[in-house]
Amino acid sequence: MLLQVQSFKILLLLNKKLKSSSYALVDQTSFPLITVTFTGEKSTNANFKAYLKELDDCYFTQQQLAIIFDATKAAVPKLSHQKQQAKWLKDNHDLMKQYCKGTAYVIPNKTMHWVLKMIFLFQKQPVPYEIFESYKDAQIWTWNQLQN
Repeated sequence: MLLQVQSFKILLLLNKKLKSSSYALVDQTSFPLITVTFTGEKSTNANFKAYLKELDDCYFTQQQLAIIFDATKAAVPKLSHQKQQAKWLKDNHDLMKQYCKGTAYVIPNKTMHWVLKMIFLFQKQPVPYEIFESYKDAQIWTWNQLQN
């Protein structure tokens, strides 16, 4: 029994460590509204690849959805990762057009506004989007997008 408790504690610590090194957390618990929360961790090849994979997974059910990207705590991604994000948009253009009703970005600072503009210079956003300073305003807009 003691070994099981210790094993469980180790698993909890590993899970906490993995979550703390994630570039972003993708929450689908309120589907069809999905929230992507950037953690503040610096982008690495591994955590950025995992983030893009989680974005792919959002479209698995092939149902209408809307996404809020909460960049309140976001660290500026490396230029190579910004280009990967743009490539992801290009590669998934048709999928997004078919299923995504809109994306809202919560961006309270100018630096992240600039990063988003850079990504969109590489590849235009294929669905309606808006930028907000508060999560609540982004949530209202995305729910309205889902109703249209």
